[in-house]
Amino acid sequence: MNPNDIKNLIAHRAAAELHDGDVVNLGIGIPTLIPAFLDGRRVHLHSESGLLGVGPPPSPDEFDPDLVDAGRQPVTATPGASCFSSTDAFAMIRGGHVDATVLGALQISQRGDLASWMVPGRDVLGVGGAMDLAIGARKVIVATTHRDSAGRSKLVPECTYPLTAEAVVDTVVTELAVLDVRDGQLVLRELQPGATKDQVAAATEAPFDSAI
Repeated sequence: MNPNDIKNLIAHRAAAELHDGDVVNLGIGIPTLIPAFLDGRRVHLHSESGLLGVGPPPSPDEFDPDLVDAGRQPVTATPGASCFSSTDAFAMIRGGHVDATVLGALQISQRGDLASWMVPGRDVLGVGGAMDLAIGARKVIVATTHRDSAGRSKLVPECTYPLTAEAVVDTVVTELAVLDVRDGQLVLRELQPGATKDQVAAATEAPFDSAI
């Protein structure tokens, strides 16, 4: 499958976890594809840069250099959108006013620990807002490929990369499956079209139970 198709498959399924009226913050990478798959649901997209009501990328005629998301990519504002300071944006996150966040990941442990920001030995700028979102959002959804670029499972018994936050992940969506974290254990909830339990087992280093 083309990598772009994989990313769209993951984003499409992750979008189904969001509900009409939700306030949702999207991380960089695959989560940014989700707005194309909301199917008319009125999801209010939140950005740490200070915008509630993030719209799709602008056309050349719509481009406004003052409207960017947390990844500094140009966006539009939906009708009724609100602009505020980054301080207020983080206060919304830390105050529990964000219904869900969809983040990428480097590793997810079987108990829901999240490592999403640093590979040891590589230069990085810092964890950014991911730590606040992982702790402050009411639901944490991870949208990621099941394996990394070296073919190693991202779902592991224990994270070996620096943690973003401990025991925060609720749901993981990959190109193979949807898994939930329940009582400190990964549980297979759904297979992606064409995937099998054997494929999920072969690609998952962490132990998991199955609800299907």
